[in-house]
Amino acid sequence: MACGQGRLNGCYIDSFYQQQQQQHRGVALSRAGFGARCKLAPRLPKKVLAVDVRQNAATQQQQQRVPLECSQDVIDAEARLFVHTYDRVPVAFVRGHGCKLYDIDGKEYLDMAAGIAVNSLGHGDPLWVKAVLEQATTLAHVSNVYHSLPQVRLAERLVQSCFADRVFFSNSGTEANEAAIKFARKYQRVKAKEKSDKQASPPLVEGPIATDFVAFSNSFHGRTLGALALTSKDKYRAPFEPIMPGVKFVEFGNLEAAKKIVQQQRTAAVFVEPVQGEGGVYPAIGHFLEGLRALCSSTGTLLVFDEVQCGLGRTGKLWAHEAYGIEPDIMTLAKPLAGGLPIGAVLVTQAVADAIVPGDHGSTFAGSPLVCSAALAVLDRLQEPGFLDSIAGKGNHLRELLTRRLAPFAHVKEVRGAGLLVGIQLDVSAAPLVTAARSKGLIVLTAGAGDVVRLAPPLVISEAELEHCVEILVSCISSLD
Repeated sequence: MACGQGRLNGCYIDSFYQQQQQQHRGVALSRAGFGARCKLAPRLPKKVLAVDVRQNAATQQQQQRVPLECSQDVIDAEARLFVHTYDRVPVAFVRGHGCKLYDIDGKEYLDMAAGIAVNSLGHGDPLWVKAVLEQATTLAHVSNVYHSLPQVRLAERLVQSCFADRVFFSNSGTEANEAAIKFARKYQRVKAKEKSDKQASPPLVEGPIATDFVAFSNSFHGRTLGALALTSKDKYRAPFEPIMPGVKFVEFGNLEAAKKIVQQQRTAAVFVEPVQGEGGVYPAIGHFLEGLRALCSSTGTLLVFDEVQCGLGRTGKLWAHEAYGIEPDIMTLAKPLAGGLPIGAVLVTQAVADAIVPGDHGSTFAGSPLVCSAALAVLDRLQEPGFLDSIAGKGNHLRELLTRRLAPFAHVKEVRGAGLLVGIQLDVSAAPLVTAARSKGLIVLTAGAGDVVRLAPPLVISEAELEHCVEILVSCISSLD
């Protein structure tokens, strides 16, 4: 559809108010008093409104808004307005339903990315929408100076469903890992002091404190300076050095190399993803994680599982580490937890929590009533009888189908993954295949060194939709030649 044709509702903020006025006839609505229909805000005096109208009119005369009527309009506006931190795909999405996305030009796409493994219930799930709307019209935010009911209910659900005794909420996976870094160092400082106090009376100089960290090749833990220091790719770290010191990288799966470092007693925590996502979709080998657990337990080192991408049902288990029969001391969560709203969580044992006191960490927005209500709706769905089993079954079906249908193509080297987190390893860049698939209405991701096609669809996707995805990939595979 050409620019200027079929302008969609939502391109201007005004259209939102027009829609609301049609839906709530007889109720006065304005930008200043929009909350009045929920009886949340008083109507402003007419004099104030008159002044605002005059000021707004003058402003509008000076600054004419550019219409956003097609993808190119949006792309051009982004190039003019944003800090260029993203190399965006030339698509502007305006609507989603189930596992489908629709761009501003009206084209439909099958979503096999789910907002980078975020939209676990797809787009517009009725129960999720209901929970968000009800909470938004009740109480959206109060800060962590005060208590709130949805936050407590979510914490209770999370603690009841895993190894942890306590939880800290954040706003993202990066923030969750930053908190885990601080918690690990504080825990080791407290333990060092306790040991020093026991060995001497009165206590002598405080003993050495374990402050280093171990992470692994192909790891991704975030982009802020602490989490970035745990992320293995040099291209992410190099422009911002010096970053947090004391991180040692070990080959993913190499237990003996990890032992040589951790047994030196200087490691506060080992960070590992049970299934690496950004790094290339690599599930850990069972004996590797088992060995890390034994190593950390014997040295007093904390074991941190980063399940930001692989947790919360993605692998067919509520937690990815369940498949290995071991438990961490700390687990970080984020992406799918609130089904599309920003949230992170750090789940810890009581021993770790005991080292933390008020003021050690905090967040203004974290765990707001709005996002916690959304997260409770996600957990309700994930914990429905049979839902996780269906994810495991669909994941097996997808991997088997991909393995069989892609086997004849020389550039495809392996299909791997767990549940509905799947990687297709190529011996060339995946970019041409991703572009060709998008042209046929399929959204997929890359991973690793750009040579892996990553599939992380909504967990509610149907087998028919998965089969359609495979058909499109097969039809596009010649783009790699």
